[in-house]
Amino acid sequence: MKLRVLLFLFTVNMTLSAQEFKSAVDYLTFIEKEQSLISKSTWKYTTAVAHSKSARRIDNTRKQLVKSIDVAQKKISALKEGFKGDVAYKDQVLQYLDICKKNINEEYDKLIDMQEVAEQSYDAMEAYLVMRDLINEKLDVENEKVNNAFNSFALKNNITVTEGNSELAQKIKVSNVVFDYHTALYLIFFKVSFTDANLDNAIKNKDLSAIQQNANTLTQYVNEGLEKLKAIKPYQGDSSMITITKKALEFYKKEAQQYVPKMVDFILFNDKFENAKKTLEAKKASDRSKEEIDNYNAMVKQVNKEIDNYNKLNTVNFQEKNTMLNDWNNGGEKFISSHVPVD
Repeated sequence: MKLRVLLFLFTVNMTLSAQEFKSAVDYLTFIEKEQSLISKSTWKYTTAVAHSKSARRIDNTRKQLVKSIDVAQKKISALKEGFKGDVAYKDQVLQYLDICKKNINEEYDKLIDMQEVAEQSYDAMEAYLVMRDLINEKLDVENEKVNNAFNSFALKNNITVTEGNSELAQKIKVSNVVFDYHTALYLIFFKVSFTDANLDNAIKNKDLSAIQQNANTLTQYVNEGLEKLKAIKPYQGDSSMITITKKALEFYKKEAQQYVPKMVDFILFNDKFENAKKTLEAKKASDRSKEEIDNYNAMVKQVNKEIDNYNKLNTVNFQEKNTMLNDWNNGGEKFISSHVPVD
């Protein structure tokens, strides 16, 4: 599961309306320079999340991002008087950076803890993703405050501001959209795959009631997922995520409708055989009728045949499921890697 980038910094292009405002521009430029360094660290973290499978590399880039925020905070904090006693913009930037660092440190740890249990239930996965989105929304709100403080300072000092996105900021923005798109498809996929895991456990325990319940739920979630897919458009012409998710849902539907009934039939027959075996073995050899012995021997031949069919069916289903899961996971990673810009 990929973590969405937790930091998005704005950048602006400034033009002087008059030469006398150079000092004010220098002040803004100084702060913007520190933010640019953080943007570079943010981008390294983004690309590590998108293009690396190494947890160590991802965590190292996260630590580097925190370090770059620390450095920027110290330099900006040193501007005690701000610009001619006006500290509003400086203080807003420092507040934003402080919240960013707190989120990257404390909230990141919470997310990691939630991620570790997320796959234990659909509700836990949904809670994890909601938590992640709330963190991002909070950062967006703080970022907007910084934007407003910047514009207010520029207005007071007669500085004309031309809004624009730097290359790094634009890359980060694109990356977040890619991760959000992937997440939407992942939730559809996860809901059915988690239900399938419950179904597997029910089959393993030969719990006929749980098997039927999970098979029905699986079919329901598959149908819901297929309907949701109809409303999702390809990402910039790339329909790969839709395609692999649809194939996954179709596999699970086939499993529920074709594989499960055969499993139920085998379990019922096997139970019938075991009961017949117990009944026969409970009698003395002299009390067993020829008809009982003949019926039992016929069932032995039949159960051996059923076991062989069961094993073959299980093997085919297992192999198809593994192929499907690998295709989805690899396809998801390829999608992210393809659309998240590289350095």
